[in-house]
Amino acid sequence: MASASTGPSVARDATPSSHPFRYGWTVFAAVLMILGGAMAIFEGIAALAKDNVFVATRSYVYQFSLTGWGWIQLILGILIVLAGCALFTGAAWARDVGLVLAGLGALANFLWLPFYPFWAIVLVAINVFILWALCAGSQEEERA
Repeated sequence: MASASTGPSVARDATPSSHPFRYGWTVFAAVLMILGGAMAIFEGIAALAKDNVFVATRSYVYQFSLTGWGWIQLILGILIVLAGCALFTGAAWARDVGLVLAGLGALANFLWLPFYPFWAIVLVAINVFILWALCAGSQEEERA
């Protein structure tokens, strides 16, 4: 007796794809890293160029030099953008480096709160979303 087939059968490929964008979380994390890193770069440039743009409260637990924080934000932003671009290329090390840099970025922006609270909270949230997307993407790759 003939089998009742409704069309060509599609077999699932059991081997994981080598394409860097197999899962959407990788793309999401890479885009957020590039955008968040660019924002940190602009934040660092603004702190270095015009110190009078930012007003720090005096009654904060920790106090840092605005120029020093400008350099930290600038360098960290450049590194985050570069890691985001590397994540687009599918580099194996980019996910781990991205996790470390996003964690450092969240910490740096938390310490940036006395200078520009709203902007710092936005960048902390972006870095937390980057961490979440990078971790979610690695769990999806383990299931495949």
